[in-house]
Amino acid sequence: MNFHLSLLLPLACALVYVFAALAVKRASAFGIGVWRTSFLSNWMLGLLFLPVWFWQGGQIHPLADYWQPAATALLFFGGQSFTFLALSRGDVSVTTPVMGTKVILVALFSSLLRVGEVPLQWWIGAALSTAAIILLHRGEGARHRNVGDTVFLAFCSAVSFSLGDVLLQKWLLLWGAGNFLPPMFLLVGLLSCGFVPFFAAPLKALNAPAWRWVGLGALLMALNNAGVILALRLVGSATVVNIIYSVRGLFSVLLVWLIGHWFASEERHLAGNVLRWRFIGAALMVAAIVLVLI
Repeated sequence: MNFHLSLLLPLACALVYVFAALAVKRASAFGIGVWRTSFLSNWMLGLLFLPVWFWQGGQIHPLADYWQPAATALLFFGGQSFTFLALSRGDVSVTTPVMGTKVILVALFSSLLRVGEVPLQWWIGAALSTAAIILLHRGEGARHRNVGDTVFLAFCSAVSFSLGDVLLQKWLLLWGAGNFLPPMFLLVGLLSCGFVPFFAAPLKALNAPAWRWVGLGALLMALNNAGVILALRLVGSATVVNIIYSVRGLFSVLLVWLIGHWFASEERHLAGNVLRWRFIGAALMVAAIVLVLI
C-alpha cells in the first residue's frame, strides 16, 4: 500500500485519544461520573457533525432506510459507553492497549460481512494481541485497579466499535458522508439522554475545575471520534485505519509514564514490574500491527 498523508490522521487521533482518556480519568476525581461525561461527549460529537448536513448532505432518504445509520449509531453508542465505563473502573494504560484488539476484530468482521478478507498474518496478529492481554493481567497485583473488569469492558468497547466501523465503511459510500453521519450522531446524542436519570447531580452543579477537565475530555474524545470517521472516509479502509489507530496502546503507556503527573494520574506510581508488563503488552500490540502492515 502506498503512503498517503491521510494515513497520518488516524495516527494523530491515537495521540488525541490518550490525552482525552487522561482528561476523562482526571475528571472522574471530581465525582463527575461516567454518565455525565459520556452525555457531554456524545452531544459534542453530534454538534460537530451537524454542519456536515448543510455542507455535503441535505438529501432526505425514505424513513425505512434510516435503520442503517441507526444500527451504526447503536454500535457507536455502545462502544462509547463501554469505553467510559472501562476508564472509570480502571487504568488508562490497561484500557487503551486492550482496545487495540479492535484492529483484529475489524479484520474479522470485514471478512464475515464480505468487506475484506483475513490473511494468515491477521490470525498471528490476533494471537499476539491475546498474549498482550494476558501480560496486562500480570499487573493485577496492583490493589484496587479492577484489571479484570477493565479488560472485559474495554474488549466489549472494541467489539462494538469494530462492527460499527465495518458497517460504516460498507454504507458510507452508498449514502454519502453528509447524508449518513449527521443523523447517525444525532441519534447517538438522543440515546445519551437515557443517561440523565443516572446523573449523580445535574450538570449545573459542577464547579469550575470539574467543568475544565470534563469539558476538555469530552471535546478531545469528540474530536478523536470525528477524526477516525474522517479517516475512514479518506482512506476508504476500516482495516488500515484501525491498524494505525491501534498505536494508541503504546502511546497510552508512554504518556502515562511521561506526563501522567500533569493529569494527577496515579498510574505512573505503580510498581515498576506492573508498568513493565503493561509496556510489553502494548509492544506486542504494536508487533501485531507491524505484522499486518507487512
